[in-house]
Amino acid sequence: MPIPRPAIRLLWLGRLRYAELLALQERWLRRLQAEPGPEDSLGTEAGALLLCEPAGPVYTAGLRGGLTPEETARLQALGAEVRATGRGGLATFHGPGQLLCHSVLDLRRLGLRLRTHVASLEACAVRLCELLGLRGARARPPPYTGVWLGEDKICAIGVRCGRHITSHGLALNCSTDLTWFEHIVPCGLVGTGVTSLSKELQRHVTVDEALPHFLVAFKETYKCTLISEDSLN
Repeated sequence: MPIPRPAIRLLWLGRLRYAELLALQERWLRRLQAEPGPEDSLGTEAGALLLCEPAGPVYTAGLRGGLTPEETARLQALGAEVRATGRGGLATFHGPGQLLCHSVLDLRRLGLRLRTHVASLEACAVRLCELLGLRGARARPPPYTGVWLGEDKICAIGVRCGRHITSHGLALNCSTDLTWFEHIVPCGLVGTGVTSLSKELQRHVTVDEALPHFLVAFKETYKCTLISEDSLN
């Protein structure tokens, strides 16, 4: 008898403030951490996929920092929120026109290690680009984690993992105003640029258009079943 695919709760949150996303992520983290470690972890519910479009501009710094107090004040003066987070990496930008995916997953239930999880997120973004007819997207080795088209990054990835449970995830530029990135060195990588689906395809690509392709790519890559939820629980 075949082992059933692990199930992951899917929460599409629409346009959401970043602080609300972090609060929801924390609730799911506590929920997963409270569950006993499975003896046979495959084929069981593995966590939640929290998907949204940021409602406003926000710069985030990772565990390695990336923003000085002076830089923080300068970015806030632009009208953006600035937040420190527990993910890996340095500073990046989130805002309208971006597909933000925070994956709160028990990797044991998926049979994955952290490095494989990061590679799988990259594979999802590459596959999404392919499904939209955009060839040439590729992942690169550290410190260039993420998905790139030439020297321009289209998808940033930063995760956190503790006790086999992940949080944070990826940010894919669909129709993001890329000028927000000009005020930082994205992910601390000097000499590289950023791009978006809209810029590369030379048409307006919304988060709503990209989302179904991302879900197809996620199910293919993680070999899971997604169970939709309508609430923020």
